[in-house]
Amino acid sequence: MPAADQSHAVVYTARRIARHVRWARTEGLRRLVEEDRLNPVERAATAWAKRRWRRAHGVTPGRAVPVYVVGLQRSGTNMLMRGLDAAPEFQVHNENDRRVFHRFQLRSDAVLGAAVRASRHAYVIVKPLCETHRVDELLALPGLPPGRALWVWRDVDDRARSEVAKFGTANLDALRAIAEGTIGERWQGQRLDAESRALVGGFDYTAMSPHTAAALFWYVRNDMFFRLGLDRRDDVLLCSYDALVADPEKVTRRLCDFLDLPFDPRLCAHVERRTPRRRPLEVDPRVRALCDELTERLAAHA
Repeated sequence: MPAADQSHAVVYTARRIARHVRWARTEGLRRLVEEDRLNPVERAATAWAKRRWRRAHGVTPGRAVPVYVVGLQRSGTNMLMRGLDAAPEFQVHNENDRRVFHRFQLRSDAVLGAAVRASRHAYVIVKPLCETHRVDELLALPGLPPGRALWVWRDVDDRARSEVAKFGTANLDALRAIAEGTIGERWQGQRLDAESRALVGGFDYTAMSPHTAAALFWYVRNDMFFRLGLDRRDDVLLCSYDALVADPEKVTRRLCDFLDLPFDPRLCAHVERRTPRRRPLEVDPRVRALCDELTERLAAHA
């Protein structure tokens, strides 16, 4: 068994390296360094600022407020996390933090709870994208202060374009497995109701393009915001990536109000203000209609 596990780890690592190489080639090395926070100078400065904050203002262990950043991969969560990490009040556990995550998935609720309770920061930010469908359960974990959740969403076409550029046919493969009933316990198939499974099962994945699959996956995952009743909760904030880049300060002030945190310009200093331009992809008309309807619902709620 150890040999098999080691072999699987080698394959997993090789795939990650290949994906990063492809991403660096298509988007540029600078983009990769920024997205994965690979700049050692920036990381050291951030760590030092947090250490100084703990010495001067550190809270008693067990009082830190958990904040879950959820949504869908390639939706701008890294940009949001980078801003939050700039504030020393926040302890950040991103998906590549091995203390809390294993291969981008939470190790366990017990490990997560222990990490939050041990913190001396005011807030503990966790980004469990693969567990987005469990955000209501994470907010109800016993033994933790009442938490908050930030659900981040992005224009479906931009997200699909970014998803396929970095992950290829990953969404197409997952949807096919859901339709065929072979998804097993993988996160992509969890907490899907009968209606969602029937929807996924109604397409021909031998003829579907990767971009159409990415758009359909966007619909299935973001539709959970309403299916889980999160639109009726005051501890969940719907955050638009496109709104953030269009007006960084306005959106960041809204986020600070939600977290009961004074506004700090550092939280959005890294965001380059721009007007998003929608560039529609060629996708299945049925998927386009679903995504357009959900986009209207998300925008109306936000």
